[in-house]
Order: sequence, then C-alpha cells, then structure tokens
Amino acid sequence: MCPDCEDFARTVLLLGQLALYADVDGADLDFVEAVSPSLAVSLPEPPPGMFPSDYDPEDGPAYPDEDS
Repeated sequence: MCPDCEDFARTVLLLGQLALYADVDGADLDFVEAVSPSLAVSLPEPPPGMFPSDYDPEDGPAYPDEDS
C-alpha cells in the first residue's frame, strides 16, 4: 500500500473507532470532543483513484443552515 493510501486508511479507521467509542456507555465525551476535530483536520487528501473520476464533493444534498 502506498504511504499516502496507508495514512488515509489509518486516519479514517481512527475516526470510525472514535465514533464507535463515543457511543459506548461511560465514554469520555470530553475526550471525543477534543480529539475528533484534530483528527478530522489531519485527514489527508484521498489517494488518486479512491473516488470515481466524476465525483464532485460539492454536489450533494442541501442541508439546512445551522442558524435556521
């Protein structure tokens, strides 16, 4: 596996494990709240070929504004 692919896969795995941990009874939600943004920001660009060539991350459902 290429180094960029490995970093991407490892970070996605950690985010998934953190999400699962957040749902466990007695989970330290302060820890989850502190770590999750940093982990998400550290997510590298997906390796080439991860998504179809016509994939547009801006093309998706419209979500309501947080202020609404």
